[in-house]
Amino acid sequence: MLAAAFIAIAFAPKPAILVFSKTAGYRHESIPDGIAAIQKLGKQNNFAVEATEDSSQINQSNLKNYRAVVFLSTTGDILDLTQQTDFRSYVESGGGFVGIHAAADTEYDWPWYGRLVGAWFKSHPAIQPAAVKILDAGHPSTAHLPKTWTRTDEWYDYRALPETQILAKLDPASYQGHTMGDDHPIVWCHMVGKGRSWYTGMGHTKESYADPMFQKHLLGGILWATGIKE
Repeated sequence: MLAAAFIAIAFAPKPAILVFSKTAGYRHESIPDGIAAIQKLGKQNNFAVEATEDSSQINQSNLKNYRAVVFLSTTGDILDLTQQTDFRSYVESGGGFVGIHAAADTEYDWPWYGRLVGAWFKSHPAIQPAAVKILDAGHPSTAHLPKTWTRTDEWYDYRALPETQILAKLDPASYQGHTMGDDHPIVWCHMVGKGRSWYTGMGHTKESYADPMFQKHLLGGILWATGIKE
C-alpha cells in the first residue's frame, strides 16, 4: 500500500515538499530565512511547500502527501521510534530526502539515518570564505556553478567520508581550521532504496538564503530529490 501511495505522488500535477526544522540541540538563526527561501523557490517553480517543526507530522499517512522532506538544520534527537520507522519506509519506498547543513548534526543514535544523510557532523572552524570545487557539473544542484565557487559559510568537518556520489568538495588550502585533509566532501547524493537523498553542508548563515547562486543550488537539490529533474 505504501509503495502505491508514492506512485500517486510521483504523478501529482503539482508536487509538494515538507520542510522540517525541529531542533533538540543548537538552533540556527537562519532557519526562518531558509524556510522563506524554499517557499519562494516553490512559488517560482510550481511546487508546494509546507513547513513544520511538529515531529508528529512525520507519519505514514501524512508523508504520502509529499514528494520530498527537507531537513533544514535540524539538530539532535527529533524523531521517536514510530516516526523513525515511518520515515524510513517513506524514503525506501520512493520519498525524497534533502539535508541542509545541520541535518548532519541529527539523530546520532539512529544508524539508518547516518546512512541516509551520508555523514555526521564532527566540528567546524570559524565562519570564513572557502573555495568549493565542483566535481559533477551535470547535476541539477551544481550545473550552474563555476568550477571553483568561493563563498562564506560555516564549513563542517565530518566524522567519516560519505559513501555516496560526491558532487562538490572543499579546497582545504582555501581556509583555516579544517581537519579532514585533502578529501573533504561538502555536497553529495545517493539512492536509499527507491528514494533519493541529497545533502549540502552549506547554509549556516542567513546571508546564504539571500544568495541567488545558493538558492539555485538548493533548488537543484530539491528537484533532484523529488525526481522532477535528473
